[in-house]
Amino acid sequence: MTDNKTVRTRMAPSPTGEYHVGHIATLLKNYAFAKKHGGKFVLRIEDTDRVRYTEGAVDKILQVIRDYGLDWDEGPDKGGPFAPYTQSERLDIYQEKAQELIKKNQAYYCFCSKERLEEVRDQQRANKQPPKYDRHCLNLSQKDVETKLAAGESFVIRLRVPDDKQIKFTDLLRGEITVNSNEVDDQVLVKSDGFPTYHLAVVTDDHLMKISHILRGEEWISSTPKHALLYQAFGWQPPIYAHIPVFLNPDGKGKMSKRKGTVSAQSFLDQGYLPEAMLNFFMILGWAPDDQREILSLDEYVGEFDPENISTKSVVFDFKKLRWMNGVYIRKLNFSQLKQRIKPFLPNDFPKEKLDLILPLVQERLETLAQLEELTQFFYRDIELDRDTLLKKTDQETVLEQLDKTQESLSSLTKWSVESVEKAIRSLQEDNNWEKGQYFMMLRLAVTGRKISPPLFETIHALGLEITRERLAKAHQLVA
Repeated sequence: MTDNKTVRTRMAPSPTGEYHVGHIATLLKNYAFAKKHGGKFVLRIEDTDRVRYTEGAVDKILQVIRDYGLDWDEGPDKGGPFAPYTQSERLDIYQEKAQELIKKNQAYYCFCSKERLEEVRDQQRANKQPPKYDRHCLNLSQKDVETKLAAGESFVIRLRVPDDKQIKFTDLLRGEITVNSNEVDDQVLVKSDGFPTYHLAVVTDDHLMKISHILRGEEWISSTPKHALLYQAFGWQPPIYAHIPVFLNPDGKGKMSKRKGTVSAQSFLDQGYLPEAMLNFFMILGWAPDDQREILSLDEYVGEFDPENISTKSVVFDFKKLRWMNGVYIRKLNFSQLKQRIKPFLPNDFPKEKLDLILPLVQERLETLAQLEELTQFFYRDIELDRDTLLKKTDQETVLEQLDKTQESLSSLTKWSVESVEKAIRSLQEDNNWEKGQYFMMLRLAVTGRKISPPLFETIHALGLEITRERLAKAHQLVA
């Protein structure tokens, strides 16, 4: 599979906006495959789409990749033997290669206006034909071409696609794929602004940078015949392809997209998902190790990943599974690690002096770091109490007695600790023969405003005597 040559994989993001989680998942596979075979992972910036180019996007993309714990061997910031690694700095190379194809009669100048092309497409659509260039400029004479160029007419350069030829390429997941050349358009290779299209640039760069394997999304399958023709036209050996199924929306309907919620790689980190959990989640979407285990480190994945074992079926982006996995990773953090990771998610009004008391109480329940506020806000914000809920399973007189005696007992403690709080409350329940479930639930509601909270005694200890007394008094006033 590695064809006895150095494995070189690449990822080539376009700085046209936020980096998609699907891109990180694909990058991970390219990274792992290269590392497994002692090869090189290359990062290349494909910025030839100047219309959609977004200022500052390159830096954000590089940063989010590193924030996910991944890196590259060669790239725009590191250099390497095939620099530059940014396509806008390689324009002379693409121009040279385009002219090479023209000289070999494998490409030609096209002077058709946008208006004419649109008319052709409209007519084809009206005739229920697939939109395709009608080759109006295919057989222009050399003299006509030179005249138009001398007159400064706008042009593009197109690939001369052969007629009725079988184009074959092998996909590691799907085997051999064959497409008839009559189905392939005479694609534009160089645009009127002088910039290459994706097709010319990606084939040129992958060849010159000695990329051996290309693992990319299955949406590129339809472009691969075009790329195969370009490799043939240049007389180059094509790389080995593996086209990976896309993520489906959580409802299983359609490719995961912004219309169904945020999909940027950064947004998941902003929501409090740990990068190592995200990577692990990407690992098992459509692939599994031989023993089917689900929790894998990056090193373990590198050692076991084989793209030939990726499922050809699209997989649902299962948020429930992701949250579960993220919770597993949060619980694996030691306390100092968790404190460091949680800092960006601390609300402004969080009592930081109580962090060491509160954080251990919720670590087991955190599925994302951003849930900290929801799980802890009753410690430092006003709570809402419901009289009927406080009186559930008993009468007003009993609840008032319980609140009074609890406040009195806790106030008399000479030492405020989890142990002393627990001893006082358990003694009250036993000495007064109160029903344990009713009393503890009423007390939990009175001090937290919630039926579910961290362990009761630890919670009261973390709240402190002053806040606990205030809330017991508030509950007494509501019930009375």
